[in-house]
Amino acid sequence: MAELWAIILAGGESKRMKAPKMLLPFKGKTIIEKVVENVTASNVKNTLVVLGAEYEAILRVISSLLVKSCFNENYKEGMLSSVKCGFRSLPDDFEAALVFQGDQPMISPETVNEVITAYRKSGKGIVIPVFSKKRGHPLLIDRKYRSEVEKLNPDEGLRSLAAKFSNDILEVNVESQEILKDIDTQEDYMNELNQN
Repeated sequence: MAELWAIILAGGESKRMKAPKMLLPFKGKTIIEKVVENVTASNVKNTLVVLGAEYEAILRVISSLLVKSCFNENYKEGMLSSVKCGFRSLPDDFEAALVFQGDQPMISPETVNEVITAYRKSGKGIVIPVFSKKRGHPLLIDRKYRSEVEKLNPDEGLRSLAAKFSNDILEVNVESQEILKDIDTQEDYMNELNQN
């Protein structure tokens, strides 16, 4: 049966953080555990975590969670390589995938559900949450674009998919600015800890 999947991108090298950010403490868990918790509390039925750098340590942390994982051997090539790895690892009959960044533990299940509801109602193939006219995550991509994702240029990333199929995009205005926030630096991390 066709179902929604979440692809959580957790394969980056955390260069700006200078520490494996997926494993940093956040609200009594690690960042990656908090992201998984928020995703699995939403209406997404299946979750795939894409691993790369520090994959053994992250795998130990998520091994007890109800998620599948894949290893992106090309993780040093950047985020799009992890997106492609994720799409390749989904079952053939998936309905659509929501792409999450692993360093966004602030995105709530409610925001995820808003994106899913908009997808179901609109019939559009690409659904993007928007806050204050800025696009954020998670980005929902229908299965019909699986082969297009594979062809994307690493220098342009997922933005080029949205540009190519702009007539099939729905932007969903959400009340949560968290869709725009990720944790790239120590300063970002401390700001989020202090707000929560």
